[in-house]
Amino acid sequence: MYETIKSQDPGVYGSMIAEAKRQSEGIELIPSENYVSQAVLEANGSILTNKYSEGYPGKRYYGGQENVDVIENLAIDRAKQLFGAEHANVQPYSGSPANTAIYFALLEFGDTVMGLRLDHGGHITHGLPIAFSGRAYHFVQYGVNPETGTIDMDEVRKMALEHKPKMIVAGFTAYPRDIEWKKFKEIADEVGALTMADISHTAGLIAGKALESPVPYFDVVMTTTHKTLRGPRGAIILCKEKYAKAIDKAVFPGLQGGPHEHAIAAKAVAFGEALKPEFKEYAMQVRKNAYHLAEEMKKRGFKLVSDGTDTHLILADLTSRNVPGKLAQQALDETGITLNKNTVPNDPRSPFDPSGIRLGTPAVTTRGMKEAEMEKIAEWIDRVIADAENTANLKTVKKEVEELCSKFPVPGIKL
Repeated sequence: MYETIKSQDPGVYGSMIAEAKRQSEGIELIPSENYVSQAVLEANGSILTNKYSEGYPGKRYYGGQENVDVIENLAIDRAKQLFGAEHANVQPYSGSPANTAIYFALLEFGDTVMGLRLDHGGHITHGLPIAFSGRAYHFVQYGVNPETGTIDMDEVRKMALEHKPKMIVAGFTAYPRDIEWKKFKEIADEVGALTMADISHTAGLIAGKALESPVPYFDVVMTTTHKTLRGPRGAIILCKEKYAKAIDKAVFPGLQGGPHEHAIAAKAVAFGEALKPEFKEYAMQVRKNAYHLAEEMKKRGFKLVSDGTDTHLILADLTSRNVPGKLAQQALDETGITLNKNTVPNDPRSPFDPSGIRLGTPAVTTRGMKEAEMEKIAEWIDRVIADAENTANLKTVKKEVEELCSKFPVPGIKL
């Protein structure tokens, strides 16, 4: 792999090979990570990175656009087909810029917006006070029920009636349950609010028909193109036709310059893959694996937020295990099992050393792992957290992890 880099820049090459080895020999459980296909890798690393293409297909500011226009139109058409959307903008560089573009297109600074609290599973761009969204707009934030760990739609309606927001944001980064899109839309209509869905985590499950889509209900939908969608780092915005012009102007020239056509080509390839029948099988298996992993963890005494999952994501509160999330993450890292520390709702601990861990099944499912492997993973997590500072225990688990991973190659990695 990477022979040209090897001869030209050994320093970068060494770290790239080390990362390829880490990915191959370890179990990736961070729910926002996945493995892309060889075709997506090739498109993302292609000569299309050489081309500047400010503007949109047929309306560019530079010459020499005849080929990138074809590719970007392919990405647009496939995104619309995949999600049943009226309009698609495939140029956003990533999720945070895409969410910012939506606000910029449809709101005025200072407008009231409702979003899910960060420590209850929302995202930084859903109104965190120290982030751009929280400073530019007046966010009021709903949370989850402290007993059930799920969003209380009656409470959402009550808040909407009280605050009369210009927009209601529904979506999450650490919430393990499906979202009642239709109910959100009904509440928004009752108060005259716009609806925005952030499906960055579940876009692949929605595209694969494993979860319901917000597209038929919501005014605008944003998703990153990695995570469960198995595309390159980037994002797209889907919207009703009536908002198309405002969204496009907000992305360019409002917030971005030249689009990354190499990434757009990789998006087009990923959307083409997601339109194939086997992607539906993948999406369903992601959910099956997550459910089975959650049940196996519960058998071993783990307390899960909302008592389980409907999606690809699991959030575990380790308070009863007397192991903070940071220590659990570090210990599991030593064994080759990668997940992330995470706050849990109403967490008494610091976000930098929280009470929980967040994990999911997109990447292991891409490798071909199924329910039997989820049982092994739950067992290893339990063994490590039960004795997190026992070096001998960690080394033993690491060997077992490497043995399992050798049977499930990672797409695009050839060591």
